Amino acid sequence: MALLPRSMRYLAAATLCLFLYLFLQLLHTPDAAIERPTSKLPAAKHGEWDHDPQLDPSGEPPGPLRRVDGNNYAPNARESARINATILSLVRNEELEDMLQSMRDLERTWNHKFNYPWTFFNDVPFTDEFKKKTRAATKAAVRYELIPTEHWAIPSWINHDLYQESVNLLLEQKVQYMEKQSYHQMCRWNSGLFSEHPALKDVQYYWRVEPNVHFFCDVDYDVFRWMQDHNKTYGFNINIYDSAESVATLWPETIKFIQDHPGLVHPNNAREWLEDAKRRPENNQKANGYSTCHFWSNFEIGDLRFWRSKTYRDYFDHLDRAGGFFYERWGDAPVHSVALGLFEDKSKIHWFRDIGYQHIPFFNCPNNPKCSGCVTGQFTDGANWLKREDCRPLWFKYVGMD
Repeated sequence: MALLPRSMRYLAAATLCLFLYLFLQLLHTPDAAIERPTSKLPAAKHGEWDHDPQLDPSGEPPGPLRRVDGNNYAPNARESARINATILSLVRNEELEDMLQSMRDLERTWNHKFNYPWTFFNDVPFTDEFKKKTRAATKAAVRYELIPTEHWAIPSWINHDLYQESVNLLLEQKVQYMEKQSYHQMCRWNSGLFSEHPALKDVQYYWRVEPNVHFFCDVDYDVFRWMQDHNKTYGFNINIYDSAESVATLWPETIKFIQDHPGLVHPNNAREWLEDAKRRPENNQKANGYSTCHFWSNFEIGDLRFWRSKTYRDYFDHLDRAGGFFYERWGDAPVHSVALGLFEDKSKIHWFRDIGYQHIPFFNCPNNPKCSGCVTGQFTDGANWLKREDCRPLWFKYVGMD
């Protein structure tokens, strides 16, 4: 057999060497360096999202853990490990049984260990029955607070004729709760006035809990101390799309505010999450540039200093004067989410994947042996179309899974 020409033998040898080099490089490439698509995370993969938040990928704690040690969290401990924080709920007297349901779940899964106080707010005085039964549901301190009339009333600058016309128009567009005046008042209060209540003046962190919600997982660390130790501003659980018709002018008004106050947008913001137009283009179009993605604020754990900051106070005042809490149905969830996505470092926003939670019709159900009563990875027990409402994939795409 005739030998190949010398030049071809050199070429073959060089090709073989290159192949071996690339093969060896592939073997030594760490997983983290291999680019993977992040835009879609199917529900079947939900278990891959979940791990103990107190463990980093190596299985080691990322920082100090605050757990029960003897009597350090006892209800009347003289030197308690508790910090200035409260569980917070806006609730009506007639929602007593639903509130007791929420209390039982959170006390059973978390607060019976840590005994953080409950603070209840109402626009009318609480009944003796409400006080008696809620006090009996916890060993922790309980406070009952009345919302100041000026915080709950419709502001003087709202045109009542325009408000009624807007109600009729958006009811035709099937915007839920548009006709309920108290719902508009609640959204406005939760957006910008709850943090100003005198009862919270010495409180830094809060965990918002609504009537008739469910908690499924045993949580054995102090959630508030975790927020403090890890320098987090806000914790969410469920992340969904909003009704675009209800927030049609929220983004245009936000853009006006940014233009009038240059320099307030944080350099490490989550604006891409707020402006994404690919996954739900119809929402982005109807909401004039806003994706309508938002943290579902019936669950939120937050640092009150953010809502009390000059940036947020100025932003809320701008929105309040624009009237969208009444002329449209701006909820506290999109308002809080837009503010956090623009004005806060996105690394300070945390997904509490380990806290199993349900507010009808949506779930966060972790893949965790500490959880019971929900189906791992379940997002909704409602109609199939509701699965389209999950906005977590966009958050993971633009921000990550912290």
